[in-house]
Amino acid sequence: MTNSDGAVDCILAFNENCQLAVRTEDGVRGVAFTGDDLTEALRSLESVFPDHSEPDERFSAAAGGRVYRVHLVQVRGEWRDPAVSFRALADLEASPTALSASLAGLLPALEPHLVEIPYLALGENDFIYKFRPEKERNHAIYSQDPAAAELYQSRLFSDIKSLARRHERLAADPVTLDFGPVQYVIPSHFGFCLGVKNAIEKAYETLAENPGRRVFMLSELIHNPFVNEDLLRRGLRYLQTDKGVPFTVDGRPADHAPPGARLRWDDLTSNDIVIIPAFGATDEDKKRLVRKGLAVFPHDATCMLVEKVWKAARAYGRAGYTVIIHGKHEHEETKATFANTRRHAPALIVRNLDEARQLAEIVSAGDAERVSRFYQRFAGRYTPGFDVERDLARIAVVNQTTLLMNETREIISFLRSVYSARFGPDDPAAPRVGGGGRNDTLCYATQVNQDALGRALEQDLDGAIVVGGRNSSNTYQLYRLCEQRLGDRALFIQSEANIRSPAEVEHFVFPAKGSAGHEARTELRPLWTEIVDRPLRLLITGGASCPDGIIQHVMNRINSFFAPGALRSPDAVLAELERPA
Repeated sequence: MTNSDGAVDCILAFNENCQLAVRTEDGVRGVAFTGDDLTEALRSLESVFPDHSEPDERFSAAAGGRVYRVHLVQVRGEWRDPAVSFRALADLEASPTALSASLAGLLPALEPHLVEIPYLALGENDFIYKFRPEKERNHAIYSQDPAAAELYQSRLFSDIKSLARRHERLAADPVTLDFGPVQYVIPSHFGFCLGVKNAIEKAYETLAENPGRRVFMLSELIHNPFVNEDLLRRGLRYLQTDKGVPFTVDGRPADHAPPGARLRWDDLTSNDIVIIPAFGATDEDKKRLVRKGLAVFPHDATCMLVEKVWKAARAYGRAGYTVIIHGKHEHEETKATFANTRRHAPALIVRNLDEARQLAEIVSAGDAERVSRFYQRFAGRYTPGFDVERDLARIAVVNQTTLLMNETREIISFLRSVYSARFGPDDPAAPRVGGGGRNDTLCYATQVNQDALGRALEQDLDGAIVVGGRNSSNTYQLYRLCEQRLGDRALFIQSEANIRSPAEVEHFVFPAKGSAGHEARTELRPLWTEIVDRPLRLLITGGASCPDGIIQHVMNRINSFFAPGALRSPDAVLAELERPA
């Protein structure tokens, strides 16, 4: 039946590379599949592409003198019509005179929907890249050659993790590795989380499966320089820094290159591969990849727990909440969460409890100046069109998954007290502040590491060493827990190379806002100043992006300061670990 409103149903079909199917007649490229109703448009589509996702109606637009109701689909397999071909959107837009009036009119209306094109075959509750069960993990990539084995593997730490899996009763307890003159207290959970394992395996597998093709990473795979350097050695390249500064074709950040230098972004072709890291990507970056005609979904390694935050933000938006993101506005993950959230709700980034207090002052104030104070204090961290009166009436909190869980909970609790004082008791069915309880969005992997470290910090300790990348937020949060307990006896290092001697360790001062000067720097601190008449007890842990091999090297470096004859052998230490309790 013909549409009563006179609109033509149009199906825009995209392949896995986000390229649009177009029909060419007399040298003019036009819309491939149309009909007087959806049934007729579907018949046209299925005569060429029998295998496709469900049509998803997205928008209506006037083009070429007609009104089109536009549905998007993803198609698979070979096609049957030589007049139909696939073209990247950027290529179509670059040759407007070769397009029909209808196609030329519809392409601009696609802009708000570009970011969703790679995921048309997914349901909205599906995850882009699910965690693999342990038995399906690609363990071979961690030992594919001596360099990988050296970086990723540690017999000691493999046995510790295996022990925790075998003895559930002891799984939460720290483990003590007794080498004689020095004992290492190891939290029950440390190092790589599942999201990082997923991303690393995706990167190595992609390089192995695509010889001869250029493989790029949108930005750093994870915040660990040794993993990233190993991938670079194997041929991977980055499109931009972790702060979003693009690289030139010769590998220099654009802000350190001559004006007009060609960027790697400009050099991309549809034959290239771009991997999205575990932090996710902003809508703007995904749109650029879609326009280039690259396969986005097959190479998207976004962590499930990051995407869980995005889905929660979407649900809050649909429920009428403004979403408050507890995060660092300059961090890739927070940028990606902000970009995803703004599609569904007004959003605001709050860095910490101090900034939550600043927000509370604005919510609680009754004066006319509070609006200007908001826009000044939170410049660059709220969505366009943010209305203070309207958008701060009901809020829900989500977080950057690498931050301290208790801080997010503290912000939620604080804001609830502020809103209760300002607006009166909550309606339990529709609270003014959401984002807690069963439906919170906190990363259990981050929390497990933090909880395990907290239990280890209850031990008698002479010091603590936290190992991880300098720009690793979750590693810094682990260091903060150690610093709260041990003060200057807590150290943040990247590798064993930072341990010059027992008296000189290159401790990294993280550029945390609120600290003195909050600039990144390295300062020398002692690991210990004198040998005591008992075994030294040192806690060692690693951030979620720190390979076991690096932690093992740190331990080996410390052991090297003791006479070899005084140390127990690793085999003896392992044997003691494996002895039944």
